[in-house]
Amino acid sequence: MKSAVETLDPTKVKLTVEVSYDELKPNIDEAYKHIAEQVTVPGFRKGKVPPRIIDQRVGRPAVIEHAVNEGLGTFYAQAVRENDLRPLGQPNVDVTQVPGLSGAEGELHFTAEVEVRPTLELPELDTITVTVEDAQVSDEDVQGRLDALRERFGTLVGVDRPAQEGDFVQVDLVATIDEAEVDKVSGVSYQVGSGNMLEGLDEALTGLSAGETTTFESALVGGDHAGETAQVTVTASTVKERQLPDADDDFAQLASEFDTLEELMADLREQVTRIKGSNRAVQARDKVLEALVGAVEVPVPTGVVEAEVARHLEAEDRVGDETHGAEVREDTTTTLRNTILLDTLAEKLAVKVSQGELVDYLVNASRQYGMDPNTFIQTLDQQGQIPSMVAEVARSKALAVALRRATVVDPAGEPVDLSEYVGTDADDEAQEAVETALAAAQEAGEGSSDAATDITAALK
Repeated sequence: MKSAVETLDPTKVKLTVEVSYDELKPNIDEAYKHIAEQVTVPGFRKGKVPPRIIDQRVGRPAVIEHAVNEGLGTFYAQAVRENDLRPLGQPNVDVTQVPGLSGAEGELHFTAEVEVRPTLELPELDTITVTVEDAQVSDEDVQGRLDALRERFGTLVGVDRPAQEGDFVQVDLVATIDEAEVDKVSGVSYQVGSGNMLEGLDEALTGLSAGETTTFESALVGGDHAGETAQVTVTASTVKERQLPDADDDFAQLASEFDTLEELMADLREQVTRIKGSNRAVQARDKVLEALVGAVEVPVPTGVVEAEVARHLEAEDRVGDETHGAEVREDTTTTLRNTILLDTLAEKLAVKVSQGELVDYLVNASRQYGMDPNTFIQTLDQQGQIPSMVAEVARSKALAVALRRATVVDPAGEPVDLSEYVGTDADDEAQEAVETALAAAQEAGEGSSDAATDITAALK
């Protein structure tokens, strides 16, 4: 088979493929067998109809068409591999020549235009420096953690005063447009200052006592009139404040396994330290990715983006919604740009995904969906989604390696050690050694029969 590639633009190529008759012949023979099993010809058993009779009854063109249709996918995939292409979408295939219809030998020629992952030149990772926030834990940080814990054990008590920020108010809401009622809710508990209902509600409730009513304008956020401006009448039924328990040894025993407040405070300080460390790792990851994106021009294939926008709008029954379509287009473009860059990075770093890493990822994903791990993995395997899961793990691993190579500093310019979160090259080498040993043991019949082994078997 011969193939050639013509670059149409940075994200699209045109493959020209020539398949010899000898290479297509197995597909032609298979086409005769398939048609022989489908047709009924007097004097012949099904499946035993000779090719010359099929040519007479069905026609040689139908045989060639069947063979070409069955073989195109294989020949296209072979051409993609031989030319080291990385398609991102479905190809637009045009058959330009088929073997002779009279039985004479000939070649199959076709072209395939397809959007591909562009070639990127990434900067050297050791040239990237990012700054993350300070990890120092203050007394205020610990006190905030303690107050949050106290709020969990707080009680709501009615107060005879106007509502203020932080209070819980039971409200009745009536929305009208042009004096016509369009929506209403009753007996809703709302915390003043939370800002999670209607714009302007916090201001309307502040200073309102139980039994009082006021009106304000706001854009509705749901229902048939979502987005329209309405007159909203709000009535406060009750006003309550949250009273917190005293921070003492009794509270420490109530809210934790510790006997004293001092012990609880020490544990809360450790919690804040861990949270700040984790947040710094996430911040560093995002900043390294941002630095890579900023250093490289990443062409994004428009066809792939538009196909995803159309699929998304159709799934949400919002076809024709240009405003939402623009939002989806922007999000899809950003996601695809990052994916292209991270896939390129994974290749540059020669990232390898071990079975253990893949299994860990899939098991965690199964928990998010509330599914049995074996069932989840088998479902993905049946849907052909395992390769995409491998690619996702590779992207995460590539970004972790990039974090090791980049320079991460705090606001004072001091280096930040993130090895607790992103590992080390030595960790990867050790993991590869373990995987190799486990694979050898399984081949020798010494593998364990635990859940992880069962899941690994489901991937095969």
